[in-house]
Amino acid sequence: QLQSKILILTICAAGIGGTFQYGYNISIINAPTSYIQTFMNETWLERTGIPLESNIILLLWSFTVSAYPLGGLTGAVVAGPMAIMLGRKMSLLLNNVFVIIAAVLSGFSRMAKSFEMIMLSRFFTGVNAGVSMNIQPMYLAESAPKNLRGAVALTSASFTALGLVLGQVVGLRELLGGEESWPFLLASNVVPALIQLTALPWFPESPRYLLIDRGDEESCISALQKLRGNSDLSAELEEMLAEQAAVKGQRAKNPWELFQNPAWRWQLLSIVVLSSAMQLCGNDSMYFYAAYVFQEAGIPQDKIPYVVIGTGSCELITSVTCNVIIDYAGRRPLLLGGYILMAGWAVVFMVALSQQTQISWMPYLSMACIFAYILSFGIGPAGVTGVLPTEVFDQMSRPAAYMICGSLLWFNLFLVGTAFPFIVKSLAHFCYIPFLVVCVCTALYVGFFLPETKGKSFLEISEEFKKRNFKAHTHMVFYKGPEEIKSTML
Repeated sequence: QLQSKILILTICAAGIGGTFQYGYNISIINAPTSYIQTFMNETWLERTGIPLESNIILLLWSFTVSAYPLGGLTGAVVAGPMAIMLGRKMSLLLNNVFVIIAAVLSGFSRMAKSFEMIMLSRFFTGVNAGVSMNIQPMYLAESAPKNLRGAVALTSASFTALGLVLGQVVGLRELLGGEESWPFLLASNVVPALIQLTALPWFPESPRYLLIDRGDEESCISALQKLRGNSDLSAELEEMLAEQAAVKGQRAKNPWELFQNPAWRWQLLSIVVLSSAMQLCGNDSMYFYAAYVFQEAGIPQDKIPYVVIGTGSCELITSVTCNVIIDYAGRRPLLLGGYILMAGWAVVFMVALSQQTQISWMPYLSMACIFAYILSFGIGPAGVTGVLPTEVFDQMSRPAAYMICGSLLWFNLFLVGTAFPFIVKSLAHFCYIPFLVVCVCTALYVGFFLPETKGKSFLEISEEFKKRNFKAHTHMVFYKGPEEIKSTML
């Protein structure tokens, strides 16, 4: 079927220059750490004649690393206005400019003898990731048919995991991870950007954006025909027209308007809880521990990078599995199962770490925990979290919801990155207690308060939340006897 091919190719064209870059740029910075720190010291020595102290080098390095989430936060904030003014597809295309600037800066940094160029490059790379993390799931979920919406939007998580693994592979010493080739490694993110710039213009804009935001029914039908082919479009078009009528006369919302409006109370609480939990659950910190645990398990130092690729591959395998099952299993079971399993593994991991030196087989249990934790994260939280803002907000509120989601995601990434070394220092083997608390609380929230969105139209999901948002309100304010209660039950 040509049409399903067009949808698949649209997913690939959006993904390769979208969330793929997020994963790729997180992992390529790990391989050349020591080389870049040496370069910083040599450059400073050449400029001033005085070498840098080790704590100053560490400070400069932490600035370099934290420039990425700072850029991400900036990208998440500008993504909303970009999606509204330029459209979903054009925003993704324009977003590649940031990566091209970043690649030029990092590629020529050694030649220019400037480590400041690397910091600036990481900031621009972050802006690119911040924009794509918000706009790609929105673009894909709005372009997908209802029965495949979860699976299609979830490909964003699969591309992140693919980027993570490829970044680890390209960062191997045999490829671009050597001392001579690190500027090329940092500039290699220009390749996915050029692929997207070549491929994405051939595919249609989000049909929902064309109809509801632009009011262009003709272009919407043309985009739908490209994506769906000869299948009957009347039901889908009818549903879009109903949503267009529901938001008629409204303009796109700002994030603060969502906070002020009681009609968005539960939707907002849900995405705030889940977006925060995604970074505060400790999955990224597992990668921090991976090298140490593998070393303790007796894996030779020079073989550790290859085993670390296994951890990234775990996330890739589970996010692809999650893609296949999300529209059968539903969103809630995957989120609930993921966080419950992670809570369980966090307990086992802390016990294993504390007994690491006493019992000979404990390092292997720690190793198994790392893989199991990453697998549990990949099967639910990693992907489903990005799908929900599209499903629980209407067309006019969606960009603002993604701005809130993205800002939280990047702020918490920065927070965990900064705080985790101190948590390890103060709690030692029990450093996963804060993450355990987050996993348990999130599982409780999902279990008690999050409704299922599988297979429902955007309007049906809106109605379900409306009942929740105004349930207490209707009982308190409008109680006028039995007839009135009957009417609020409808």
